[in-house]
Amino acid sequence: MTQPIAVFDSGLGGLTVLRALRSRLPQEDFVYFADTRYLPYGDRPESFIQARGQAITAALVARGAKAIVVACNTATAAAAELIRASTLRPVVALEPAVKPAASLTRSGVVGVLATTRTLASARFQRLVQTHAGTVRVIPQACPGLADAIETQGPDSPRVAALLDEYVTPLAQAGADVVVLGCTHYPWVRAGIAARLAPGVTIVDTGEAVARQVERRLQGESHLGGHGQLQLATSGNPLQVRETVARLWGAPLPVESWSI
Repeated sequence: MTQPIAVFDSGLGGLTVLRALRSRLPQEDFVYFADTRYLPYGDRPESFIQARGQAITAALVARGAKAIVVACNTATAAAAELIRASTLRPVVALEPAVKPAASLTRSGVVGVLATTRTLASARFQRLVQTHAGTVRVIPQACPGLADAIETQGPDSPRVAALLDEYVTPLAQAGADVVVLGCTHYPWVRAGIAARLAPGVTIVDTGEAVARQVERRLQGESHLGGHGQLQLATSGNPLQVRETVARLWGAPLPVESWSI
């Protein structure tokens, strides 16, 4: 029961999911692994992401994780099925919230902001075919945005320029619901909203993931912990510590792991 829930992402966007998890399950222990050595996943081959996802999962289970949260839409799209097949632990993964977005739209136009890899995946195409119905779904790839948020900061000029480039087409197309299909994007939610018409609904999946993790662990009577948090990275822990302090709003220790 007191083993940690493990959360991993290519970088630190998954901290938005971790925050939702800790808000819903404050008694649980968590370990967060940022695979920043290979950030961003969105521009890497699918075979690499699959192998990396399985290796990280095996390492987290070996360190005692009682559940795995894939806090990365790109890793989910490329590797979720393989990750689930590689472990007996519960695995909860992200995917762009096409289904709820389709039910919320009034204009019949939904925009999806995500990485190139996520939008090109068969998993995303199935989501649209299964849940969009007559709704027009506009997939907007955002190359470079996650990396810019992480390395230059949500309020940087580079991020602002990328938001202008990627969000404006959705506004011009009349989207009244916009899905944040990458865990980094909630850090710039205000900037996205400012480029859309008033009243546009913005959907992300952090709270839905937290509810699903709670359901899975409750069903197996595996809830329980001491509220502890551990952070680790495959990259430079000093750089990651600085980014965590900026995004999380408080300094946290970060370990270096070789996976």
